[in-house]
Amino acid sequence: MSLSVGGLACLTFESIGIIDSRVPVPVVFSQTCCEMNAMPEPRPLTFLCITTYEKGQEFMRECKRKGCRVLLLTAEKLRDADWPRESLDDMFYLPAEISVADIVKAVTHLARSHKLDRIVALDEYDMETAATLREHLRIPGMGLTTMRYFRDKLAMRMRALDRDVRVPDFVPVVNHADIRYYMEHVAGPWVVKPRQEASAIGIKKIHAAEELWPVLDQLGDKQSAYLLEKFVPGEVYHVDSVVSEGDVAFANVSKYGKPPMNVAQGGGIFTTFTVPRGSDADSALRAINRDLIAALGLVRGVAHAEFIQAHEDGNFYFLECAARVGGAYINEMVEAATGLNLWREWARIEIAGGDGSYRLPPVREEYAGVILSLAKQEDPDTSAYNDPEVVLRIKRHHHAGLVLHSADPQRVPAILENYAHRFAEEFLAIEPPRDKPTA
Repeated sequence: MSLSVGGLACLTFESIGIIDSRVPVPVVFSQTCCEMNAMPEPRPLTFLCITTYEKGQEFMRECKRKGCRVLLLTAEKLRDADWPRESLDDMFYLPAEISVADIVKAVTHLARSHKLDRIVALDEYDMETAATLREHLRIPGMGLTTMRYFRDKLAMRMRALDRDVRVPDFVPVVNHADIRYYMEHVAGPWVVKPRQEASAIGIKKIHAAEELWPVLDQLGDKQSAYLLEKFVPGEVYHVDSVVSEGDVAFANVSKYGKPPMNVAQGGGIFTTFTVPRGSDADSALRAINRDLIAALGLVRGVAHAEFIQAHEDGNFYFLECAARVGGAYINEMVEAATGLNLWREWARIEIAGGDGSYRLPPVREEYAGVILSLAKQEDPDTSAYNDPEVVLRIKRHHHAGLVLHSADPQRVPAILENYAHRFAEEFLAIEPPRDKPTA
């Protein structure tokens, strides 16, 4: 059965009791509860998965495989998307432009008939909604304060800097005297970054001080939602992690072929690949990533962190970290290299909760890569790319993409470099940068 929860704007609050357990039972908070002798029967965990983008299918499948009840709250426009309906106990739809306050009222109404044990945002843009719901219903998981360290680029930088994780020099776009002092003492160019957008969306490069003020004037009252940061040329890496009870149980270090900002704003071919295991970059980034995860306070889940190795001094600088699975088929690349599916492990960690029962499965230490391009063809044919290392052909309208795998650390980067030239000639299309992600 599918229900719409969009119109529930005037619902009253019903408090419910919860306990954090893999086998939860109903509980009543009362001074006389010690006099109750009968113990209710255990019941399956109930997950409310929230996503306003089409993703997270394997998370939901794994929850169902482990015996959980799975509810999906998604956007009305995604009613007919490719959801794992066989793994869902119910689906609920949100109209466009609904406020977080109204979502809280709607989900509180839903909680009258569904005992919710976990609320999980499967997309970065739904993290605030999920955290607000957890705090309102007192359900275990990341709260609003910790959530901001993974959504607000200013908050995450200040937290990282406070814990001795190196970051590019930055200043909040708030006090104009501070901004002038910053530009006088930190050499340009700089970048103006939205504090709560994902990836390279909305970033503007500033070459001279006089270029900044018209940009801020145009932003008006929204300028405090941005930060100003030194532009650091260099090679960009990402570390994709599985975190259980504050410890990084698994990490995979990869390097982008071109910085994502260059691809997002100038067009081109997106590539990323596993760095040689045990290399200087691999070892250094694993250590920095452990410090970063501890600093930001992620207790359990997955993380996608990005770092840049500056051309000028060779140091690694923290750029951003999201408490989610990386996009652009990074999960498929990690699985090809290690056998570990990040969505699946995230589900297992959420099911385990804080009881200490989560165990990382055996993983391989091989190599993989992704190549992805916007394509001028509606359904591009990649059959001519037939090296035995190709393990997945990405099927997506107006996109050409492949996932590769090898036991040889040098083989995947070499193939990607060759394929990138061929993709540029055969498939590449370029469109203006978007204000919001499309998936």
